[in-house]
Amino acid sequence: MITIALFNNKGGVGKTTLAYHLAHMFSRIGYPTVAVDLDPQANLTSAFFDEDDLEKLWADNDQTIMACISPILEGIGDIGPPKPLPITDTLSLVAGDLGLSRFEDKLSESWPKGYNGDVAALRATSAFHRIIVQAGDSAGASLAILDVGPNLGAINRAALLSADFLVIPLAADLFSLQGLKNLGPTLRDWRMQWMQVLALVSKKTEIDLPKGRMDPAGYIVLQHAVRLDRPVRAYGKWLKRIPAVYREAVLNEELPVLEPAGSENANCLATLRNYRSLMPMAQDARKPMFDLRAADGAIGSHAQLVQTCSTEFEKLARSIAHKCHM
Repeated sequence: MITIALFNNKGGVGKTTLAYHLAHMFSRIGYPTVAVDLDPQANLTSAFFDEDDLEKLWADNDQTIMACISPILEGIGDIGPPKPLPITDTLSLVAGDLGLSRFEDKLSESWPKGYNGDVAALRATSAFHRIIVQAGDSAGASLAILDVGPNLGAINRAALLSADFLVIPLAADLFSLQGLKNLGPTLRDWRMQWMQVLALVSKKTEIDLPKGRMDPAGYIVLQHAVRLDRPVRAYGKWLKRIPAVYREAVLNEELPVLEPAGSENANCLATLRNYRSLMPMAQDARKPMFDLRAADGAIGSHAQLVQTCSTEFEKLARSIAHKCHM
């Protein structure tokens, strides 16, 4: 199973919306998918369920990520078995939980202890990885999509160590550029530190530890305003700067003075238009924007936009699949 995390330490770029739609799209183009909500805000879970269903889900508290990590959090055992919730025949969800934020301190204190081979610490740090693997096996998935929060804390460190590939959603603005500059060095530090842990303990423990690949698969530019299918001038300068910042900060590449034409866009998976007019309909209908029908209010120009949305998301999903060697 391939694991792909959507991550940006800058919030508000549409990351969860992207994760939701990609999970649906991947599941229908040949990749049975399990979506895993590792954001303590549980926004991905709330995209799948209405408030009544969420209230029941969180009241029972035996089908969310918290049921899996509670034994570790309480110091009484290892992870509990995940219970992926079926969404469609080829898509399931490991539901998020607002209580996940309580795991932050446990993961923070476990990180340095891992160097000494502390079993409890390694169980905590590898918990997400093992939950994802078990959930994928249970759901018969070939792909896991991870949604994580917008920060560089211990929860995200443990979550991203579980990822084979990272896809970075961006807005075309100064804040996303600054976020990239923080993100790249932090990812390299995490990878280097985890490689040291693996070198010291991997042969001394039977715990299934994540490999810590976190290979950057590319970035997606989201939520830009468009006019005649081109970004408005206010965003143009930021769009032009993203490729170089991504390569320097995330890929750690030294840029040559001269490059072949088109190389500046090699890491851009897509530039998605703003589907703002479809979002309220999709949220009300509890379905992806590309599944909206006339009964949902998608008529006239909206119906045409639904088709465009479907085409663009399928193209994006296939582009990510190619980048991730799926």
